[in-house]
Amino acid sequence: MVRMNQGQGETSYARNSSIQSAQQNRMKPLIEAAIVDLCSSINSSTVFPRKMLIADLGCSSGPNALALVSIAVEAIHNHCLQFQQSPPEVCVLLNDLPENDFNAVVKSLVTLRQSNELVVMTSVTPGSFYKRLFTSGSLHLVCSSNSLQWLSKAPEHLTRNQIPAYDIDENARLERLPMVLEAYAQQFRKDFTLFLKLRARELVSGGRMVVSVIGRPSYVIASKFFHLWEIVAQILSVMTSEGVIDKAKFDSFYVPLYGPSCKELREIIQEEGSFSLRVMREHDPTTDYDNTFVTPSRFLNHLRAIFEPIILQHFGEVMDEFVRTAERRWSVEGSMQDECARNPRVMLVASLAKA
Repeated sequence: MVRMNQGQGETSYARNSSIQSAQQNRMKPLIEAAIVDLCSSINSSTVFPRKMLIADLGCSSGPNALALVSIAVEAIHNHCLQFQQSPPEVCVLLNDLPENDFNAVVKSLVTLRQSNELVVMTSVTPGSFYKRLFTSGSLHLVCSSNSLQWLSKAPEHLTRNQIPAYDIDENARLERLPMVLEAYAQQFRKDFTLFLKLRARELVSGGRMVVSVIGRPSYVIASKFFHLWEIVAQILSVMTSEGVIDKAKFDSFYVPLYGPSCKELREIIQEEGSFSLRVMREHDPTTDYDNTFVTPSRFLNHLRAIFEPIILQHFGEVMDEFVRTAERRWSVEGSMQDECARNPRVMLVASLAKA
């Protein structure tokens, strides 16, 4: 199970999710268009819906937890005002793993209910989105941001055969790299296909889905590890070579994370067949923030917000040394801008309609 750092501390996800917030803003026009299209298509065949169910899968916690559903609720409100329709009752459903900081999320839900002119009911649904979460044919809109790059588990081919995902020996790592990357790609294909099948069962006929996932640019061939995973693995490998971490522990460390290309995402959607792809966009996330973000201390907080729970679970109390190793590495090898440039990434956004 993978969760973000909880609470409101310096290395919490709530304090280190400004990049994710900017990426959610990129989803806003697609969510608004999906609501307009959904309301219009329902209007053309029957009366305006009396209720609408909206779900955010992988909501996490902090200021971003309500961002996507708030965009959808506002879009419904604006549509009703424009066409002088009686607004439907709206049910907002927030999902994440049971380990998520739902206490903070629930407090935010009270604000959502009180700050809107619509009748908005709210609920949380703990659980993996790689399993059924809602009743059949109940949802009108599903949103998910910065979550689907997380796999349901590490690739079985690697774990079962005890093949390290990131070998400390560079020659062995390069030799195994194609096999390791293919194992991760196949696990992503399996997981995302399952995700589409499950959501197709839960959505109403003509229901909509808007999702974003962090992936790799189309011009980058599948010959490198995922951006953040490789940076973390390099730091941990130095700690292993220096004896801070046991090599057997390092070899058995698998981060269930994969960054697909736009082509991969499109192919899986088409092959699974439950959805028609309305829009697919590829965006460089580095254009959403000032380069002053990329300093060792701030970037370390960003890494810790995402990876600290899984590192602590596997290695124990090693984060102080992790920080020291990272700071030493970056002071020797150059700026964080150079580090990120060597590991490009993109945000992929897709708007889908249930076929």
